[in-house]
Amino acid sequence: MSLHIRPIQASDDVRVQQIILQVGKEFGAIGEGFGPSDAEVAQMSQHYLAEQRSCYFVAELGGELVGGGGIAAFNHSADTCELRKLFILPQGRGQGVGRQLSQACLAFAKDQGYSRCYLDTLSNMDAAIALYHSLGFERLTQPLDGTIHNGCDVAMLKTL
Repeated sequence: MSLHIRPIQASDDVRVQQIILQVGKEFGAIGEGFGPSDAEVAQMSQHYLAEQRSCYFVAELGGELVGGGGIAAFNHSADTCELRKLFILPQGRGQGVGRQLSQACLAFAKDQGYSRCYLDTLSNMDAAIALYHSLGFERLTQPLDGTIHNGCDVAMLKTL
């Protein structure tokens, strides 16, 4: 099946919200302190804008939207961005979707002049953590100051 990665469009917002909520629930990332509960989830295309040095990418596998992931400034930082809301439906896993989405996000981050990329995730997301390690992220002993996702128990950082 062919995989296509592209920037989000307003017409993708409802499906992307469904994916984020479904995968968040699957891994227990529900409620205060987790990405799926952020207000932006309802209209992702309105919150990831080029003029804000941010972009949210979606992945289509065989014409079906199966996931997404984004880059935005971390806590209004000029040099540190955050890999945000990378969620893949089960039918998109194990097929390189997460890797290609992550690579698109990291390439965008470099193009925007960020020097570091931060992320937080959950320790039960083993495949995601393995992917992030393979992409050069290193586990931190604590989250960066200013993270809003205090429900996450894994923090990682990569030099771009």
